[in-house]
Amino acid sequence: MISLLSFASTSSLASSAAAGAVAQEMNLWEQIVLWFQQFFTNLGDKLYTALIEDSRYMYLVHGIGNTLLITVFATIIGITIGLLVALIKYQAYQTKRMKLADKLCNLYLTVIRGTPVVVQLLIMYFVIFPTFDALICAILSFGINSGAYVAEIVRSGLFAVDQGQGEAGRSLGLTQKQTLRLIVLPQAIKNILPALGNEFIVLLKETSVAGYITIMDLTRAGYIIQTRTYNAFIPYFLVAAIYLVIVVGLTKVLRHFERRLSRSDRN
Repeated sequence: MISLLSFASTSSLASSAAAGAVAQEMNLWEQIVLWFQQFFTNLGDKLYTALIEDSRYMYLVHGIGNTLLITVFATIIGITIGLLVALIKYQAYQTKRMKLADKLCNLYLTVIRGTPVVVQLLIMYFVIFPTFDALICAILSFGINSGAYVAEIVRSGLFAVDQGQGEAGRSLGLTQKQTLRLIVLPQAIKNILPALGNEFIVLLKETSVAGYITIMDLTRAGYIIQTRTYNAFIPYFLVAAIYLVIVVGLTKVLRHFERRLSRSDRN
């Protein structure tokens, strides 16, 4: 009799626990459904508050402009520095000269690639050029940082060209510099174009830390809207969507150039 009562009580407890778990699960789903209902019901009001009210969309417009401006000019600086460093290292390897310049280039690559871009940005703005405009400091900082990675990309492209190409050029009477400029470098650039395009995309996303030095970039624009409206969902998802659209567009453009290059190689 006692065992039957204990079994019955145990069964009732198990049933109660199962019923409680089911009820809790139902309450969880009800809460999720309720949250989605409230979110989509108030979505229009939230979009109006985040973008239209007080013309807050202009923060995003200015942010996009500054982000693209920094990216374009930093890319130009990065390609210039990277190409120069890669050529110095290539010439030093080929001629066994320019040892001092080669060591300086190695030091530059080690320091820039071994420190975070945010720290480089802060040093550039607060230590090296404290009187300069923040936008100029950001362009210089991101350009110098990108130059180290572009240098390694270009250097790998130069060394990927078959040595027979250079020997053929010199057998035709070309000098070392003419062979590099007319034969080796064009082939290297064609090989590294996808990697350079990827570096441009990476640089675009790295500019999201420019707000550390008070620049109104795209990410900081989202932060300002969030502090004005006390709503983080709309501004940050808009910022992410804008970055995504820009990156997808750049990727399609790069793939178009890659297809054209591949067709020219086949022809």
